[in-house]
Amino acid sequence: MWVPCRQQETNMDRLRKRINEKYGVNLNTYQEFHRWSCDNYAEFWEEVWTFTDIIHSKSFEEVVNKKKSISEIPEWFRGSRLNFAENILRFDDDRVAVYSTGEGRSSVRRKTHRELRQSVAAYAAAMRHMGVQKGDRVVGYIPNCTEAVEAMLAAVSIGAIWSSTSPDFGVVGVLERFTQIQPKLIFSVNAVHYNGKVHSHIEKLEQVVKGLPELERVVVIPFVEDFHVDLTSIPLSVSLADFLQGATKDGGVPELSFEQVPFNHPLYIMYSSGTTGVPKCMVHSVGGTLIKHLEEHVIQGNMDCSDVLLYYTTAGWMMWNWMVSALAVGASILLYDGSPLVPHANILWDLVDEIGVTILGTGAKWLSVLEDKGVHPKTTHNLQSLKAILSTGSPLKPQSFEYVYRDIKSDVLLGSISGGTDIIACFMGHNWTVPVYKGEIQGLFLGCDMQSWDEAGKPVYNQSGELVCLKPFPSMPVYFWNDQDGSKYRKAYFNKFRDVWAHGDFCQINSKTGGVLMLGRSDGTLNPNGVRFGSAEIYQVVEGFKEIQDSVCVSQRSQDGLDERVVLFLKMAPGSEFGENVVNSLRTHIRTYLSARHVPAVILPIADIPYTISGKKVEVAIKQAISGQEVLQRGALANPDSIDLYYNLPELQGF
Repeated sequence: MWVPCRQQETNMDRLRKRINEKYGVNLNTYQEFHRWSCDNYAEFWEEVWTFTDIIHSKSFEEVVNKKKSISEIPEWFRGSRLNFAENILRFDDDRVAVYSTGEGRSSVRRKTHRELRQSVAAYAAAMRHMGVQKGDRVVGYIPNCTEAVEAMLAAVSIGAIWSSTSPDFGVVGVLERFTQIQPKLIFSVNAVHYNGKVHSHIEKLEQVVKGLPELERVVVIPFVEDFHVDLTSIPLSVSLADFLQGATKDGGVPELSFEQVPFNHPLYIMYSSGTTGVPKCMVHSVGGTLIKHLEEHVIQGNMDCSDVLLYYTTAGWMMWNWMVSALAVGASILLYDGSPLVPHANILWDLVDEIGVTILGTGAKWLSVLEDKGVHPKTTHNLQSLKAILSTGSPLKPQSFEYVYRDIKSDVLLGSISGGTDIIACFMGHNWTVPVYKGEIQGLFLGCDMQSWDEAGKPVYNQSGELVCLKPFPSMPVYFWNDQDGSKYRKAYFNKFRDVWAHGDFCQINSKTGGVLMLGRSDGTLNPNGVRFGSAEIYQVVEGFKEIQDSVCVSQRSQDGLDERVVLFLKMAPGSEFGENVVNSLRTHIRTYLSARHVPAVILPIADIPYTISGKKVEVAIKQAISGQEVLQRGALANPDSIDLYYNLPELQGF
């Protein structure tokens, strides 16, 4: 659907040529380069360190101990000293670093690289003044705004650890996360705009603060202007202005300094979805996060200081952390908070034209919603600056590839990217040197030795298997919080195959193109009559039906535990009715395009489908509900009441 212009040399070409010359190899194709980067992963990541010019005060003694397997979680760049914020804030000029806008805002605010450094210096001085030190946890219950970026960078400049969730998280979901890490300082807001309304945030914040006894300060940002709140109900609270003012000396801000820390020093604490138990706290390192993000931005994404990146995300999703790292390249980032469909469905396309966005990132769901709404940006917008659209969060269906190239822009690189919170980065995704094929992620990323394995632990191609990684990579979590013996970490990734990282995703690798199809979470694997397949295979067929707005496909175990069947729930589109015609047509299509074994045993209508706040279907919780188990972890759901629809369904009884 898209082919690269090979007359233009990319950063990937430059790095490949440098490696050819230095190591006496002859890497011509991307597949050859990828293989070399995995076989020689220590040399590859050393070249990335040099190529991306990582700022450091002390160099490394060893890239990585290659005698250690991936399950031993080897230390990277031992002996080096650096600071994440120093790398992000490396530019000190008058180009715009951060644009910010959102629902309820009439204009776009701008902050230059120099102004951003000055703001971070003020935040850092205020944090030091209140006693924040290296290793302390600073958190945000905060929208996608400039203040979130400033607070994060200030915290990590000191060597503190940052963690954040977004205001759409409920109190229980926030406390399930933050109580585990005992933060000293929290940043939040007075209110937020969403879906055309102003929602006060004070009551939720008050409950969260009461549940975090280790807090020493609560900073409230006036995010919604002219929305006045009484902070007396929140202990230890202070306005942002008062917090910053308390650290100034004679009207000036102390100079920004950067605490030099080891490569594997904690930077971010991220969380598992929390839909099957209390969220796991994954600790990501300063150096591992930085070098992996730079590889993805600079080498895979060919990004430079002329780019403007708008990723539609919240501060509770790893794509926020990924987006902010683009500042280290000298690119600009555009922060948008609020609904991407209010006041109209073209709001993000308006911003692409107004600001000159070059890279637009989104979730797969948003693109399918736009198609359903009949939005055709190609006919209503210029989009001249736009060169890449990135999509993640869930598999991007073939229909959406067609929609993008037909109705948005024909010469754009559509990069479906995939990785996860577990690695705060991507395993596979966009690539400016290979074609885009409909329905496929372009390929595996450099330095990530990924394969698709069957149940016996053998590599398979052109059929579904478990996504695994065979060799270490820098952005593996350094550890899980409160996991003294590492048992939670090992159980999460190394229980399925010995000394091999099992990512928990089902995928299919195309032996001809090198492209990848993501087929859903392997913990949501369907296995009727011993035939394993992913739910995404069903969705690709179902979502071609205009009568169906959404669907979710899960397996149901029989009461004796000896049998399993597939149950498909359909949320009908407005004006369409569930009935025999739709069901029969759907069964025929699934049988034709997949196989007779893929046809669900039961197809039922449902009024709503549960999603996480980051936009992923919650299949595991539905499996629990239809088997009568209580779903305890509802704090991570955007629509928690929807789970109740799946209990005690007559059609599922007696199996």
